Amino acid sequence: MNAYKVKAGKLILAVWAVVAIAILFLMAPIAQDPAYYKFSDIKPVFNIPNALNVLSNLPFLWVGLVGMLALSRENELTIVEANKSAYYALFLGTALVAFGSGYFHWWPANHTLLWDRLPMTIAFMGLVSIIITEFISPDWGRRSLYPLLLLGIFSVLYWHFTEAGGQGDLRPYVFVQFFPVVAIPVTLALFPSRFSQVSAYWWLIASYVAAKVFEHFDPQFHQIFGVISGHSIKHLVAALGVYILLRGFRLRRADLAVS
Repeated sequence: MNAYKVKAGKLILAVWAVVAIAILFLMAPIAQDPAYYKFSDIKPVFNIPNALNVLSNLPFLWVGLVGMLALSRENELTIVEANKSAYYALFLGTALVAFGSGYFHWWPANHTLLWDRLPMTIAFMGLVSIIITEFISPDWGRRSLYPLLLLGIFSVLYWHFTEAGGQGDLRPYVFVQFFPVVAIPVTLALFPSRFSQVSAYWWLIASYVAAKVFEHFDPQFHQIFGVISGHSIKHLVAALGVYILLRGFRLRRADLAVS
């Protein structure tokens, strides 16, 4: 049964890769929507502009630093040691999001959005390498890390320079963001893992989807809650998802001890 699931998983991933790449080349260039910078909550606090959108990034710094500290300690987390760099990329990128996103929300503009997106792609590509490592092949996962990081960084820089040239193109960045949104659930569902706590990855995906919902309905949630906007909640929910994954890395150490 597992062999059939793996074969189905490989087929689905291959088809999705072909479809996603075809869409990437067939669709027209996508410029950055200027409306993206019009956030609902612009209230300053202690001379911090857009204060809650800035300060709500602090949980990223905390969970990123806690994750890197845990990785530096022997046997605190259950990971694939051969690709430890991918786990560092995940948590380093998460920590840097606090600075990049904080800077962007302090001063929303194209040139600050660059620094918001770069650390996100580092974290995201680190996660993709981890998924490949744990569910498909440790060797493939290790070999994929640096090409994935370069792809992610290229997608952001490509958008930045095309936007600066007056013909912005987000297509590579959209591909880097949304190809894994389909590929990761397929991999979790159809490929086996030698570790427990796989549900932590599903919680991370759920937090990502929820964060996108809060982001999209930023003013509506601001109107509902009054004190906090959807975009600020997005930051908190996304950071919570990374924390749940970090907790999963810890708990599966205990599971291995029991077994």
